[in-house]
Amino acid sequence: MKLLSLESFSKRPGRVLMLALAAAVAATALPARADAVDTLRGFVQTVQSGRAAFTQVATSPDGAKKKTSSGEFEFQRPNRFRFDYARPYEQQIVADGQKVWLFDVDLNQVTVRPFDQALGATPAALLAGGTLERDFTLSAEPDQGGLQWAAAQPKAKESQIRQLRVGFRGKDLAAIELTDALGQRSRLDFSRFEANLKLPAERFRFSAPAGADVLQQ
Repeated sequence: MKLLSLESFSKRPGRVLMLALAAAVAATALPARADAVDTLRGFVQTVQSGRAAFTQVATSPDGAKKKTSSGEFEFQRPNRFRFDYARPYEQQIVADGQKVWLFDVDLNQVTVRPFDQALGATPAALLAGGTLERDFTLSAEPDQGGLQWAAAQPKAKESQIRQLRVGFRGKDLAAIELTDALGQRSRLDFSRFEANLKLPAERFRFSAPAGADVLQQ
């Protein structure tokens, strides 16, 4: 299993993305006519923390199967975030700036990876990291579905992401769409976003529960 990358469609939705931060963002004070690329650059620079609800839909390469999950996420720059998946399976993904922890509640299993290895050119790196221009080539796309869209193409040749798009409604982050190398698509829609909150430091710490299997990767 590889954290923060899309996996086969048979895996649980909580292992698909990160978001993570992942941790997403919104509401930046940019000019009204700024395109989605300017907006993306702006919130990476100005939004230091946030909290939102999300719904994630993963679609099989042939479009015939879909899986939906939902939960909440929080982030605090630099490089701290958490995803709490509530449905259909309870999972937690927590990044403390040095490691990323994935806790599968049903299996009572924790998987740990170094932060830099876990992120790579992923949505979490795009939204919560500080290397936007280093890791991605950005371009504006046509408006669609009432949103402004920016494309972020990973520069790493070995990236498991084929295509990544970020959608904004006005100045607010509204959605992330991505397609992996196998053609599986995943979309996260965000709601109730709150920007620049003062979040407790313990929200980005993780201790394995008693009796849990801990796998180091």
